[in-house]
Amino acid sequence: MATLPPGTLLQLMYLKERLRAVPPGRFVEIGPGAGHISALLLSLGWHGVAYDLEPSTIDALNRRFPAETADGRYVAVNGDWLNATENEKVDLVVSCMVLEHLDDAGEKAFVDQAHRSLSSNGRMITIVPGSQEHWGIEDEIAGHYRRYTADSASALFDGADWHVNHTAGLTFPISNMLFPLSNFLVRRSEAKKLTLSMVERTKKSGIRDVPMKTNFPNIFGLLLNERAMYPLHLLQKAFRSSSRAMVLYVETVPAQ
Repeated sequence: MATLPPGTLLQLMYLKERLRAVPPGRFVEIGPGAGHISALLLSLGWHGVAYDLEPSTIDALNRRFPAETADGRYVAVNGDWLNATENEKVDLVVSCMVLEHLDDAGEKAFVDQAHRSLSSNGRMITIVPGSQEHWGIEDEIAGHYRRYTADSASALFDGADWHVNHTAGLTFPISNMLFPLSNFLVRRSEAKKLTLSMVERTKKSGIRDVPMKTNFPNIFGLLLNERAMYPLHLLQKAFRSSSRAMVLYVETVPAQ
């Protein structure tokens, strides 16, 4: 298994902890990237569909999940979920680093589509960039329109017939400490993407190749694993109310 970045590991650890209290069912994931959240959901007994705009991402997902694809527990779709017309309701809509790629109209369309897609007891989990003061080169090359705060996320969902039942700032303080290095590595490896359109930047943001930022030598797995990262997981939970957290976890349910 590939060695994951520290921020990705911390997000997955928090998500796993939250999902332990949720009975598995059917999910839809939008913007699955390399499939780390899909893998977590499948390991917990969920089944579902993942949508991505980039064909190479879908190919990579099919290579990663051949057994789950063959037995129908997982379907990777190359397409725009906002235009999907599936009749079967899902129990979970999940997206990680997706909503910030949408303009204001697209953002509204996303939360409306999620509302239509959920079963009566379903929920949505959205993970987005936090802390506007940390806007940087990575936001530019990935095609972001905004970063979020707990207040701006609540205003978005409260105004669209949702109830926010949980928010948490994640990856603090490790992401903040690594922020200058991250900006340097991204600028060195990906600055050329600034010439692309916002749509093309979004398509290329799912699976990235930035040495020592998204990809690490296997030896780093001795440090970048759940056991070794557990103290940092406890630390991110202790500071989950920090406005400086660079990742925001938002859990919502349709308003009754």
